Amino acid sequence: MGSKKALTDAERAIYEWQIWVPDFGEEGQEILKGSSILISRCGGLGSVVAYELVAAGVGRLVLAHGGDVKPSDLNRQLVMTHDWIGKPRIESAVRRLRELNPHITIEGVGENVTDGNVEQLVAEVYLVVDCAPLFEERFLMNREAVRQGKPLIECAMYDLDAQITTIIPGKTPCLQCLYPEKPPVWKRQFPVFGAVSGTVGCLGAMEAIKVLTGLGEPLLDRFLVCNLRDMTFRTFNITRNPDCKICGGLT
Repeated sequence: MGSKKALTDAERAIYEWQIWVPDFGEEGQEILKGSSILISRCGGLGSVVAYELVAAGVGRLVLAHGGDVKPSDLNRQLVMTHDWIGKPRIESAVRRLRELNPHITIEGVGENVTDGNVEQLVAEVYLVVDCAPLFEERFLMNREAVRQGKPLIECAMYDLDAQITTIIPGKTPCLQCLYPEKPPVWKRQFPVFGAVSGTVGCLGAMEAIKVLTGLGEPLLDRFLVCNLRDMTFRTFNITRNPDCKICGGLT
């Protein structure tokens, strides 16, 4: 949880409707303002997570995303624009998010999460939202979040399917408990609608808000699977693997 920061009159006006939410109030908004979050990749999934957290007033976002905008990004990556094709994705993301909310701090890192930068990126924030498409990157963030004791919101989508869980090191299963090894069928490019990544992105943003402020019940020890082809939503109970090589020794 971040430290609380007092709101200005302008911020009270912006966030008025969510301040009305029971069990949240101005105190919850002050906690969001004092919080910092890392989002790995601001593509189809991460762009929506970032958009919703910026709109909600999280005080500081750190975005890590490499590469340049491509035409194929534009069906789902809502912080990318046609006029930015061929230019760095991170610049487009920061520009668009600052236009949405100039009252918060947005820091762009023009590279993806790697073994060389993951420790520092995670150390700078209170919470991590994993929106990366590749398991190599997801495993790195899981490892480092567990090592540093930082909450991790784990989101993913494929085709018309989406899934999400919330990881609290030492209390819930970590990503490596659920996937001891990289799934062999997982690819960098895959079929997806922007509306699917947007759905789980909104869920991920809400999970982050809940974890930071104590609002409601996050998906602890639970794994939500959504099939938007037939609009079924199922929640499964999950347990830690005592032999997990990442979190097995934590208590």
